[in-house]
Amino acid sequence: MKSLMLSTFELQGGAARSAHRLYQQLGQMGVESRMLVQYRTSDDQRIMGGESLPERLAGKFRPYLDGLPLLLYRSRFSPPWSLAWLSKNIDVEMSQYAPDLIHIHGIGHGFLSLSNIVDLSKPLIWTMHDSWAFTGGCHLPGACDLYRVNCGFCPQLNALHERDLSRWVWNRKAFCWPTLDVTFVAPSNWLAQCARSSSLLGSRPIEVIPNGIDAVRFVPGDRAIARDTLGLPQKGVVLLYGASSFTHDSNKGYILLKDALSQVAESLGQKSLTVALFGDPDCKDTEIYGIPVQSYGAIKTDEKLISLYRAADLFVLPSQQENLPNTVLEAMACGTPCVAFNVGGVRDLIFHGENGYITNSVDVHELAAGIIWMMADSDRRAMMGRQARKTVETGFALNRIAERYLYLYARIIARRKLAVGLRRVDG
Repeated sequence: MKSLMLSTFELQGGAARSAHRLYQQLGQMGVESRMLVQYRTSDDQRIMGGESLPERLAGKFRPYLDGLPLLLYRSRFSPPWSLAWLSKNIDVEMSQYAPDLIHIHGIGHGFLSLSNIVDLSKPLIWTMHDSWAFTGGCHLPGACDLYRVNCGFCPQLNALHERDLSRWVWNRKAFCWPTLDVTFVAPSNWLAQCARSSSLLGSRPIEVIPNGIDAVRFVPGDRAIARDTLGLPQKGVVLLYGASSFTHDSNKGYILLKDALSQVAESLGQKSLTVALFGDPDCKDTEIYGIPVQSYGAIKTDEKLISLYRAADLFVLPSQQENLPNTVLEAMACGTPCVAFNVGGVRDLIFHGENGYITNSVDVHELAAGIIWMMADSDRRAMMGRQARKTVETGFALNRIAERYLYLYARIIARRKLAVGLRRVDG
């Protein structure tokens, strides 16, 4: 069995990291697996694409070219949006490797077009790391549910008419998707429910397989050593928060976290609190309402990431919409309990009062209350950290997730062979 994973990025962002982890685990299990990417960042010879100078230059310009039609909407909002109309030639890579199955993870930033996907002649698995597969172009629809019928009057485009770009993209998907031999996978029950309620994917079966985490590598460790390594104070509570480009992405909720910390600061009394941030090199904050802040920018290695989780007493996720957040998964694997809004797939990971804290709604006061409650009792945090670790071991360990994908791979390839055999008999 030879599988090929398609991902815009090799390592940047949660979707790419999930894909890369699965690719590595499959390789360790003896499966011949490769990745085809637009942005390659390692020297792994099994990663294809983004190698030559022309490919790297094309990678710089393709996102802008693919997004040119968005310039028609000068007053649009700026969440991630993909049109996928700019075609890319991947025939060379496909012929060189000749996979039995193609596993799609992410195709945004001008990586692949809808016509590219239609032209793939192999059985397809599509792991939906966001909502793009069933919307008219947005990756995070927020409160909008127009995808249930058909897109148009897109609120993110601030469109003034029904036949806007979102309707154009939706119509193209409605034409292309029925022609695909594809199995869709949702990492969370929430995203599976959204896909099943959509007009584009509602008639298709949706598998639910969560993202996995290497539970051998991401493990609890010595907090004192981790804090010493990172230059964090040994005494007091360390609150950890991290996301890619969180100062630019309003969905990641950094502003909401800061508002919550204003209330936390008022309740501290003699307690000591330090906030540790990672993921955004543009963050220049050194304190939030008098609470000291240490920012570590973009994290390049898992070793440093693991040290951050081990050093922290709790991790906070103030995102307003999430699928199955890797940061929560990573924190829990390292025995660090989490406080989060009750959104998306977070409820697949955190069980309120058992292994973490989930608010009832996206409310800053509730988030502050959760942080204060977690800070109040170190024994409670330790107990929840142990339960968080058990949750990962039983349901999200990467080797178990890879086995579930292998089973799905085998089913799909067997189904394709049976269909080909039946066609030959009929012929």
